[in-house]
Amino acid sequence: MTYWALNGIFLAVVAIVVLVAARRVRGAAIGLTAAVLLVMTAVFDNVMIAVGLVDYEPSRISGVFLGLAPLEDFAYTIAAVVGLPALWSLLPGGRRSSIPVPSTGAEHPDA
Repeated sequence: MTYWALNGIFLAVVAIVVLVAARRVRGAAIGLTAAVLLVMTAVFDNVMIAVGLVDYEPSRISGVFLGLAPLEDFAYTIAAVVGLPALWSLLPGGRRSSIPVPSTGAEHPDA
């Protein structure tokens, strides 16, 4: 199985989640996040490949590279950047902030 075939499975699942959640996600935030993470992926993948931490079977990659990193590596970043916010928006309470707001004590006369 090639890396693109494996990516296709993951990206198909992400596409379904995104289609279901399309009205709930914010495109501008996802675009900015994608830009930052794709640059970070390019930098760190190239470093990991250059120092020998990762290697790829030549017959399983497309042969298209960004530096030393095969283009296939960037599919995981795209899947995470697009899929996770979409999935989060579909979960119960996913649109609410999970950060507690500190109380001033003014709401409770006993405090």
